[in-house]
Amino acid sequence: MSKRRIVITGVGVVSALGIGIEAHWRAILEGRCGLGPATRFDSSGFPCPIVGEIRDFVAKDYVPKGYRKAVKVMARDTEIAVAAAKLAVDDAGFITRASETAVAPTYPRERLACHIGAGLIAAETEELASAMVTSRPPEAALSGPGAGWTTRAWGTISDPDEALAEQAMGGMGNLQPLWMLKYLPNMPACHVSIVHGAEGPSNTLTCGEASGLLCIGESARVIERSAADAGFAGSAESKVSLMGIARLAVMGRLATFPLAADPATALRPYSPSSTGTVPGEGGGILVLETFDSAQARGAKVYAQIAGFGNAQSGPRAIPPFSTVVGEERAPRVNDGLRRAILAALADAGVSAATIDAVVPQACGIPAFDAGEDGALRAIFGDRAVPRVMLAPLLGDCIAGNGGLQAAIGSMMVHQGRIPGSPGAGRCQTVLVCSSSQGGQNAALVLRATA
Repeated sequence: MSKRRIVITGVGVVSALGIGIEAHWRAILEGRCGLGPATRFDSSGFPCPIVGEIRDFVAKDYVPKGYRKAVKVMARDTEIAVAAAKLAVDDAGFITRASETAVAPTYPRERLACHIGAGLIAAETEELASAMVTSRPPEAALSGPGAGWTTRAWGTISDPDEALAEQAMGGMGNLQPLWMLKYLPNMPACHVSIVHGAEGPSNTLTCGEASGLLCIGESARVIERSAADAGFAGSAESKVSLMGIARLAVMGRLATFPLAADPATALRPYSPSSTGTVPGEGGGILVLETFDSAQARGAKVYAQIAGFGNAQSGPRAIPPFSTVVGEERAPRVNDGLRRAILAALADAGVSAATIDAVVPQACGIPAFDAGEDGALRAIFGDRAVPRVMLAPLLGDCIAGNGGLQAAIGSMMVHQGRIPGSPGAGRCQTVLVCSSSQGGQNAALVLRATA
């Protein structure tokens, strides 16, 4: 029996470049940069004060009226995913439970899947700090910031002394009751599923930068094997917060960049002078369904998911690299990414020669970029395949990258155009790839259906 053809019929994106696929596509064609100083908090004390911040975004605008109270328990990452899913549904011409209409949903709820990649959701600083400050005993109040705070007073260490035990509840116990439900990584998929009535197969993958592509691949497989007929797939994450940026700084991933410099030069993929990445926030959610179903309902088709591949890199180095034996100063190669790309090409039944363009991770971190560059060179050899890089324009959205990359790759196939390439050749087949700090790697081959 032939494999069901899976196509993309709806695309929803939210990032520093704007809201909606059309806004993103125009910005990318124009090479417009969405990076700049943070507006929701003071980022000037970080090595890189420039961020890719979503502006003019109100999450309540993207949920049904009866669900707006739930926005209070949505972290920024979840808000982005919910908005992107709403945009994808509208773009696909889908009817779901959120449509608030008497018309029956396009697909039965049990046949609608949801796979959304997520990252380590950062707690809101004020919300966490207001509870943490209550862990300080009164006598320490005048002793300076942080003085007197202990894990015992916070409540993470139990103590048989009743007085200390009672004191311990003053910290952690003062978090809002639903605090945990706001920051669990499965919350983006949870809220999207509830809003749209997606009661089919569901999963959340937290594999760093590879999360989005892995979710798209899994969702495509679910529909291929007839466990569902359609689904939401993609990813979202926000690193534009005090805690999110602090984590990147501690990990040594942030670029060193002066606030007064041109933001368009902050993130420099594949550049020997690059000092790191720029925090971003955003996400892309796709609507997937079978080609036959899309044709039957007269839906617009962006691209077919022709191939998917994934691979794990070695455990000793992050990201791991191998060196081609026998070559002096051979380029470093992320071998896991190389194998993921080969698997995607084999799944699509195409060779590297058929790829018209690549949408890579290109995050600006020298070690990551070197391994990615080496993997792409190992696949394409001396052939100069155009690379469409998003991070310099909207920042590094970590788990959100994959959904955004796939969204733009889909648009490239749909429009038959490669941003930044003056050539007249039609863009019919695009490779989208990403690798994570943890060693997970994923790749998609997107192809025109005609």
